[in-house]
Amino acid sequence: MKESALAGVWPLSPLQEGMLFHSLFDEQNADVYVEQMIIGLEGELDAARLRASWQALLDRHESLRAGFRSRSSGAPVQLIMRRVTLPWSEVDLSELPEDEAWAESERIGVEERAERFDLAVPPLLKVLLAKVAPSRYRMMVTLHHILVDGWSLPILMGELWRSYEAGGTAEGLPPVTPYRHYLEWLARQDKDAAREAWRQALSDVEGPTLVAPAARDATPGHCDSLTGEASAELDQALQELTRSHGVTLNTVVQTAWAVLLGKLTGRRDVVFGSVVAGRPMDLPGVESMLGLFINTIPVRVPLDPSRTVAETLTRLQAQQSALMDAQYLSLSDIQRLAGPGATFDTALAFENFPSGSGGNKPPADGASRPAGPGGLKFTEKGLRESINYPLGLVAGSLGGLKMRLTYRPDFFDESSAQALMDRMLRLLDQMAADPGARIAQLDV
Repeated sequence: MKESALAGVWPLSPLQEGMLFHSLFDEQNADVYVEQMIIGLEGELDAARLRASWQALLDRHESLRAGFRSRSSGAPVQLIMRRVTLPWSEVDLSELPEDEAWAESERIGVEERAERFDLAVPPLLKVLLAKVAPSRYRMMVTLHHILVDGWSLPILMGELWRSYEAGGTAEGLPPVTPYRHYLEWLARQDKDAAREAWRQALSDVEGPTLVAPAARDATPGHCDSLTGEASAELDQALQELTRSHGVTLNTVVQTAWAVLLGKLTGRRDVVFGSVVAGRPMDLPGVESMLGLFINTIPVRVPLDPSRTVAETLTRLQAQQSALMDAQYLSLSDIQRLAGPGATFDTALAFENFPSGSGGNKPPADGASRPAGPGGLKFTEKGLRESINYPLGLVAGSLGGLKMRLTYRPDFFDESSAQALMDRMLRLLDQMAADPGARIAQLDV
């Protein structure tokens, strides 16, 4: 009897459903959920072995072999194929001057990312290897966000290089904990209790929190970004603030963001989106699973001018803790329950894993290059991504507080975006310097 090409039929996570809807709703424009990792490599690279290593990962992880369709009832499902072949391409630009080769690889990479995936046809991942000099390469991995989240990327790349060192096989890698275990966990949750928790948290918010003009086109599109980071002195002060008041740095950044949004919108009760990791700690092996666990949920911050910074921080952290068990509920469900008050057009993510930003040129000759697998050296790490909100902030605490502000250039110009980043840093400085200051005293 012939073996079926189909290995399984799975449901979707809440955010997977949302991404599938948005990707299919507008098939004419660029799909903002298509991302691209860029890895620069130097040394004697074995392209055939690298290609075999990627194929080994597709063979190993069912979640990387998913295609997304709808049943006759309209319910979305992901179909797991028993085997898929990696879309792989190579281009040799090494006869060009290196700057020209790098620029041409950029052009090709941008074109690769602009080409939409057919979400029904796996794999939703492809690899381009561009040779830009005799011993220098740029590997561009284009994939749809519906497959994996940011937490998954270091896991994926770690397994890739272990496979490469093992000759292009997955031998020696630990057993896979499949993503379907998380989908089964979701099915066991008490959704009625989660809905009631969100209803109580948001039902009395008056009106949406919007920073962009409602008349402008809010269709997801191209975005720009800029970065900022805390000084060593501010980092130290923020550590003391979190330690002395028993709050997380995430809560501090969220509060500063809320104060800034209050200034931008003229509101004293603001709501914005927060991207949460979504990995339940009671699920064995969840820390090493590949898949899309993140979810975007509303964060409500009442800005009582008479409350102190410290009071606002502890109140927000308690509120977030109370909703922790309900964070898996889809944003569309939450917004249906809570009404217009749960509507927002800004988002914040706090990351605790390494991430890069796309388009970074390699270091100059003589600069430090991290050691890689098989004698290779990493010369570049980047990530091209978009945002489906006019304004978003990504913060991370590895090596000190660093922030990336992503903005739609048709809503904000570079100077106004830079002013927002400067205001965030100024707010954080004031909050850390005087937690006893009242919200009304913060200078935005």
